Amino acid sequence: MKKQIAAASETPRARLTGVIYLLYFLTAIIAQVLGQHKFNTWSNAINLVSFALYLALAALFYLLFRPVNWVVSFVAAIVSTIGCLIGAVALFYTPASQISPLWFFGPYCLLIGYLIIRSTFLPRILGLLMVLAGAGWLTFLTPLGKYVTLYIEILGVLAEASLMLWLIVKGVKVGRWNEQAAITDGG
Repeated sequence: MKKQIAAASETPRARLTGVIYLLYFLTAIIAQVLGQHKFNTWSNAINLVSFALYLALAALFYLLFRPVNWVVSFVAAIVSTIGCLIGAVALFYTPASQISPLWFFGPYCLLIGYLIIRSTFLPRILGLLMVLAGAGWLTFLTPLGKYVTLYIEILGVLAEASLMLWLIVKGVKVGRWNEQAAITDGG
């Protein structure tokens, strides 16, 4: 019984990760809409909730991808955390808004995409989409970004929504996740 409990606590929580991802999307969209309608106090409050959800998502992704490469997974979590903190601080402290969270969010998507491609428990196409989305988000930081905004946003939403929906509906191949975890843990 003790082994079963330990094994259950080590298995990935892919569907939970997908649900947190969905909640993040919903709160970020609501915050955006409220901000556009000049409900700035509400927008900022809901943005803080969305940043908290994204921090939780970064931690869940770290746990999910730790068996693939714990160093890359850890770096991705740190990069995401820094981006979230900068975004949250920028809501209330104008000088912080000079640092774009995309400097962190783009590389985060690149790293998550790499981890998905290297994993054996998720479809590689999801990783490729995330890599392309990460490169797209970084394009926003160049003069070219203003010319391809719509395409970058479509690609980003497609990549992240695909990953989110896959995690909610399909989860991961737990047997393959366990195999990678066993290799990482030394068997």
